[in-house]
Amino acid sequence: MVSRCEAHEVEDRGLAAAHEWMEDPDHATTRWLRRTRWMWHGIPSAPRCKMCYRPFGLPAGPFLRLAGLGPWTGNPKYCTGCFRNLYRDREGAEIDCTLLFADIRGSTQLAESMSMSEFRSHMDRFYTAAAAALIPHDAIVDKFVGDEVIGIFIPALTEGNHARQGIDAARDLLRATGHDTDEPWVPIGIGVNTGRAFVGVVGSAQHTEFTALGDAVNVTARLASVAAAGEILVTEASATSAGLESADVYERRSLDLRGHSETTEVAVVTLAPS
Repeated sequence: MVSRCEAHEVEDRGLAAAHEWMEDPDHATTRWLRRTRWMWHGIPSAPRCKMCYRPFGLPAGPFLRLAGLGPWTGNPKYCTGCFRNLYRDREGAEIDCTLLFADIRGSTQLAESMSMSEFRSHMDRFYTAAAAALIPHDAIVDKFVGDEVIGIFIPALTEGNHARQGIDAARDLLRATGHDTDEPWVPIGIGVNTGRAFVGVVGSAQHTEFTALGDAVNVTARLASVAAAGEILVTEASATSAGLESADVYERRSLDLRGHSETTEVAVVTLAPS
């Protein structure tokens, strides 16, 4: 029988291992994941596994399903291989990372203005555009929740430059949704924040997620909820870490975010219409 002390030692070793690979760009696990994501990303076949990017759609998806690497029935955002590994290892660690939340402005009114099938097609287009904008910047696309997309940028996959990657991905997402024109096809506001969060695996055998938890995540969500259409609200921590130039900033604001006693200082980044 395993003692409580031994169990804690096993858990500590798992946390240490997760901390090591998620912060070290040269770790063997990190190098393998970067190579795998690069290889599969070259095949235009969405949707795909949010961890390793294995494609689920045509043309490669059916062949991967035959090989037992299709969407996991308990959580179709992962391929079967990644899901097994995530549940087996159940690793996670508190690390410095950058979070991105992108939220559609006025989604309720948007849904009222079109049929349900049209609205679903519109949302699918948004999800596809978001994945295409975030993935090249080495994001882990954490969730598509209603009218919101969440991305996680960890040091290992971004070679330590996670704040810069998060801001650049946010800009690309604005371009992908038409905010560099006078008429974006979907209005979105984005929040980008850098801070310490638990990043890793949570859940049970029936439903496992690789996600981020903590106050830094909550702040990012609040920023996205108050950002106007076409705005990226970047916290001071992200702006400083990324070396954001003053020429990139439209204005600076002091925000009283719901649930936070202290004022949050942000830089407002937008795109000039082309």
